[in-house]
Amino acid sequence: MESNQAPPDIELDRVWMQRALDLARLGKGLVEPNPMVGCVVVRDGVCIAEGFHKRFGGPHAEVEAIRSLASPDLHDATVYVTLEPCSHHGKTPPCVDLLIQSKPARVMIALQDPFSEVDGKGIQKLREAGIEVAVGLLQEEAEYLLASYLKRIRTGKPWVIAKWAMTLDGKIATRTGSSQWISQVQSRESVHQLRGEMDAIGIGIGTAEADDPLLTVRQAIGPHRKPWRVVFDSDARLSLDSQLVKTVADAPVLVVCGPLAPDSKVKGLQARGVVVLALPHSDANERIEAAMLHLGKLGCTHFLVEGGAKLLGAFHDLGAIDEVYAVVAPSVVGGDRAPGAVGGHGVDLIAQATRLERLTVQSIQGDIHLRGHVVRTSMDKG
Repeated sequence: MESNQAPPDIELDRVWMQRALDLARLGKGLVEPNPMVGCVVVRDGVCIAEGFHKRFGGPHAEVEAIRSLASPDLHDATVYVTLEPCSHHGKTPPCVDLLIQSKPARVMIALQDPFSEVDGKGIQKLREAGIEVAVGLLQEEAEYLLASYLKRIRTGKPWVIAKWAMTLDGKIATRTGSSQWISQVQSRESVHQLRGEMDAIGIGIGTAEADDPLLTVRQAIGPHRKPWRVVFDSDARLSLDSQLVKTVADAPVLVVCGPLAPDSKVKGLQARGVVVLALPHSDANERIEAAMLHLGKLGCTHFLVEGGAKLLGAFHDLGAIDEVYAVVAPSVVGGDRAPGAVGGHGVDLIAQATRLERLTVQSIQGDIHLRGHVVRTSMDKG
């Protein structure tokens, strides 16, 4: 049967797919470990329906869009979706079945879903049903949007964001250890917003002992995730009187320790409700890798490393940082003994320095917020 649609206009296709990507972003922090997905339905150059995945376990983007229509008949319409429609039964029925029932003239997909239960199967089913399918429109933008989801699917590990606040001269504390507060109140509020999008937040035992943090999210930011609070603590020496342990009923705490951690310390933490991940690895870097895989199995998509310099340095030396969120305060501390943001071994040459791409820069109450993805070489990606 011949279609009454006009010949496709690639520039208009790009506009509508960009709208679908913008919609998908609205699910950030609410849908993980599912991917953020947006959908737009267009007929005769006019958007007639749109939707996005709003919450984990809720209807997918395609369902939200199509069910908003008085009639599901899409025989002369084009559906733009940012990720390949699912073809399996999960928490919801397969979206591809609803699309086939609606019979759109075209389905434009930004990115094929690498999840093993999908991975091209949805595309194949649509084509077998006689629906025209095109894949790859704004694919790079979709990969950027879904970077954290793609990493967990492909590696089993969460997306790692390294966050720190520092002075203009790169210090995260004075030589005496004073660090509160480098950034302004509004900057710290933005960090709570970031925490609310995380599945887990990590610090080293040094930071836990020096700052006795809560690592929780202020309720005032609105709906948010309740992230795991993770302490890398080789000897399981986290104090039972710490705020983390005292508030374990409010948000879970995970202590990552090594093979030499005293059994009495481990049992003491467990008795208070702390989850202890006792790893056989004597090497701290191997424990980090194992901990990331463990968090991935728990469904963690985003992991925020908040410090200190030793832990940030370990992640950096491993090449395990995917994104950086740095807050630079307009102040100078000075001092040879004042710590910098990232410790560890570091690189030998400036040419080897970690660089960021897709950098965003924002000024908040005089503080400069810089955020960007770590540039990966083809070897890193492969």
